[in-house]
Amino acid sequence: MGSENIGGKLYPHNEWMDSGADKESSYDEAIIQNLMDAGCDKAVITAFVEDIHAEKIAEGLKLLAVHRRSLLDELHKEQKRIDCLDYLVYKMEKLQKN
Repeated sequence: MGSENIGGKLYPHNEWMDSGADKESSYDEAIIQNLMDAGCDKAVITAFVEDIHAEKIAEGLKLLAVHRRSLLDELHKEQKRIDCLDYLVYKMEKLQKN
């Protein structure tokens, strides 16, 4: 099968399943660290790792898509706040020039 890029490293899809507990543990640790770095909560991390172990890649991808959407929503919310501040600064600077 193909390989997957997890945390900047390539892992053959099924290697960790067939090559012993050490590689499985290392693979899981890399996935967990990547998910933690992405801001996933414990429930998402647990569900994703379970999906990967059960070879339910599509379900795991859905979890990642939901989390990504959530991050984008937060980003857009914060961008609106920045836009509000920028507008206020613009108006204040315009008043200062007059």
